[in-house]
Amino acid sequence: MQCDLCGTETENLFRAIVEETELNVCKDCAKYGKVVEKKPVRAIEEKKEYAKKPAEPEREIIQVIVPDFAQRIKKKRESLGLKQKDFAKKISEKESLIHNMETGSFEPSISLARKLEKFLKIKLIEGYEEEHKKGSKTKTEGFTVGDLIKIKK
Repeated sequence: MQCDLCGTETENLFRAIVEETELNVCKDCAKYGKVVEKKPVRAIEEKKEYAKKPAEPEREIIQVIVPDFAQRIKKKRESLGLKQKDFAKKISEKESLIHNMETGSFEPSISLARKLEKFLKIKLIEGYEEEHKKGSKTKTEGFTVGDLIKIKK
């Protein structure tokens, strides 16, 4: 195993608190902190198995407004028999905001969409799942600042 402080490969490591952090350190580095466990720490097989597992892709769920939000809002408002002015008063928003949403020229924020969902009892927000690979770097097209510096040298 390696010493967490100096990186020396050794069989016997000691648990020590160095600058308020508990580390596995070699005999030489133990003097820089307070030794918690005087028994040598042995390598654990589970750590090796854990390190060999391939990285699973990270999944992230993003909330997005449905593409046809304008039609859904207008249709439901009309089915309730409300005019834009009355609807705006009931949800404490401006009439111009309602008009802009129904024409599709303004997309509501997630919080406003939740407010509309609650009042109109319709679905305006849906979850979109994105998958990210851990540790993978995406290659960018074109030049980067680093490329420019390399060229000038």
